Amino acid sequence: METRRSGGVDVVFEAPRWSERWVLSDDVTMPETDEHLLTTRLLLDILLAFVARTRRDAKAGSNIALRWDPEHPRVGVDPDVYLVEPAPPDAKLRSLRTWSAGHHAPRVAVEVVSRRTARKDYTEGPAKYAASGTRELWIFDPERHGRGVTGAPFTLQVWRHTRAGVFRQHYAGDGPAFSEELGAWLVVTDAGTRLRIADDEAGERLWPTEKEAADLRAEAERARADALAAELAALKAR
Repeated sequence: METRRSGGVDVVFEAPRWSERWVLSDDVTMPETDEHLLTTRLLLDILLAFVARTRRDAKAGSNIALRWDPEHPRVGVDPDVYLVEPAPPDAKLRSLRTWSAGHHAPRVAVEVVSRRTARKDYTEGPAKYAASGTRELWIFDPERHGRGVTGAPFTLQVWRHTRAGVFRQHYAGDGPAFSEELGAWLVVTDAGTRLRIADDEAGERLWPTEKEAADLRAEAERARADALAAELAALKAR
């Protein structure tokens, strides 16, 4: 099996619909390190701001139990971050069951690799998300812990469901990579420790969090106030 880097070859594989190894505990665990938490929280805040800014019927969240097989309801996966659209009917939902009314597989799911989760994220992650019907999967491995069926560790992987129903690795490398689901670029920032979303490949027009957007608005207001004060001072001087 060959791995796609930039300009390389697509990786396609057939995934089972379920496996006993994929039984998901009802106790969804939170990220185990501060760096993992900071990375996932930043991505979540960016997607929450995106949903609010665009006023779309979508839900961004983290660590939900995603389940897709009614014959094996305990089988599932818990993405570190996800974006599902349209939003499920229950705002406090802890389990997304794709066979239930109003429940859909995520448009985007994100796994942030840690030393503890590296083997699972690399070897079973794509298969689980392929089986779940997730439309796009991002695997971010800032410390390059993983090694799986697609070869050596990569900082960033993007997997997509094609129109033909095939789950394919479209990118594996150091980034940036394009997200067809969001129509935006995934860029690695902060000396390789953070994954962000941008309108441009160079990452100059980053999508802000709500706090960053508020800070930018406040800075613009201060600049306008300073300009007005300077103009009034100039008028008085004349």
